[in-house]
Amino acid sequence: MNGADRLCDVLLAHDVEVCFANPGTSEMHFVAALDRKPQMRCVLGLFEGVVTAAADGYARMADKPAATLLHLGPGLANGLANLHNARRARTPMINIVGDHASYHLQHDAPLTSDIESLARPMSHWVGRAASPDDVGPATAAAYRAAMSLPGVATLILPADAAWGEITPSAIERTEAPAPAPVAADATRAAAAAIRSGRRTALLMTGHALRAEALEIAGRIADTAGVRLLAPMSNGRIERGLGRVAIEKVPYPVDEALEALRDIDCLILIGAQVPVAFFAYPGKPGRLVRDDCDIIELARPGDNARHALAWLADEVGVTPGTPAPVVQRGTRLDHPRSGRLTADAISIAVAALMPENAIICDEAVTSGRRFFQSSRHSAPHDYIQLTGGAIGIGIPLAVGAAVACPDRKVIGLQADGSGMYTVQGLWTQARENLDIVTIVFANRSYAILQGEMRNVGVQNFGRNAQRMLNIDDPSLDWVSLANGTGVEAGRAETVEDFLRLFESALSRHGPFLIEAVI
Repeated sequence: MNGADRLCDVLLAHDVEVCFANPGTSEMHFVAALDRKPQMRCVLGLFEGVVTAAADGYARMADKPAATLLHLGPGLANGLANLHNARRARTPMINIVGDHASYHLQHDAPLTSDIESLARPMSHWVGRAASPDDVGPATAAAYRAAMSLPGVATLILPADAAWGEITPSAIERTEAPAPAPVAADATRAAAAAIRSGRRTALLMTGHALRAEALEIAGRIADTAGVRLLAPMSNGRIERGLGRVAIEKVPYPVDEALEALRDIDCLILIGAQVPVAFFAYPGKPGRLVRDDCDIIELARPGDNARHALAWLADEVGVTPGTPAPVVQRGTRLDHPRSGRLTADAISIAVAALMPENAIICDEAVTSGRRFFQSSRHSAPHDYIQLTGGAIGIGIPLAVGAAVACPDRKVIGLQADGSGMYTVQGLWTQARENLDIVTIVFANRSYAILQGEMRNVGVQNFGRNAQRMLNIDDPSLDWVSLANGTGVEAGRAETVEDFLRLFESALSRHGPFLIEAVI
């Protein structure tokens, strides 16, 4: 047995059974060890940003970490943008980053780099296996770190620690740390604020957005007259018919300021005070009033469901009180003919998505209508871009589909950001994943056009237009998908879109719709 075998065994002992990988020379002993462990599912990504985003999507749906396998510092660097998104989503993940053999580092070979410094900004924990015998304890420590917040853990595996022989021994499973309980004084303060009659809102994220926790929050809202809010970006929301609806803080600054203007007291459950994504001339960065009272009921990593149950008890809400869930009403209507628009797509998807679908949303500007349109949709999970680093959507759907092979995954994808990790389509085809990708093909960086206007620029000259449009030449998403092994079709009318979407929903496997808007 060598260190790489031990790493695999410790991962498997902790129920880490999927490895998203893009290996190189330094990781070949780990690849060989994976080959000896058929219990571990290995999923190849052709770019490290695909690997890290897929691990993010997997963990959001599986509620446990996957491993990634990355090649040295440059391979890790290629995956950093989506590690940033995973960190913002508080996703559990264990990155295995190969390094040169410890005695080879002195030679400063071409691929030598400071891996620790690259990893630290996007990781909650960074460790290095010092020897073959250290691999097992270091892997267990990485697991504990990934599950403690949860968050991103990065373990650096030198080649000689991987190939070095060790003496086999029993593996003791490390239990995931239990979520921390909430403080009594914070609960009493939150209850007092609700009873005071001030206009109060609960701002919730993390596990507070799961169906059971939302039911408790809904009872509080219905009984005490408080608003329920989610931040503009969240790791996962369980929503649709039979579940308590929640509104999101809008992305545009002016809309967010208006939505939060009347809140006197904001109670945070795993969330932070809402702030604008960027600074704009003459506009505030903080989105609530300066005199808004802020109470932190639960921090990230705390037991959000317990916090809500305790708060409900404090304000006199009994567990038997009916929750204000979304009721089944008239069937959602949608356009059936005419010009294809972003709103028409969002409304059609909301109306036609199957029960228990998983929505992976990186439609950015084009898909902003979807969240509100899908309030009365069939029960579904909604996962989205979190940290604002575009290029997550296609591989996020990969991870979600690997975690939940019995559920249809629907990717809402902007065309510009889709090109960042288009290689993920190849992984969808190779693994025969049940994903429908809908590309909103507006052939521009529409969100950046909006941002230019937000800073006061209304008329775009030639240079600005060439940096904000992607229509010269126009992307051919059908050819791109076919070239990676994914069947695809182009929709230019509502009739085209409905035909392709309904066909894709009726079959298993990856399919891409280029929706020209």
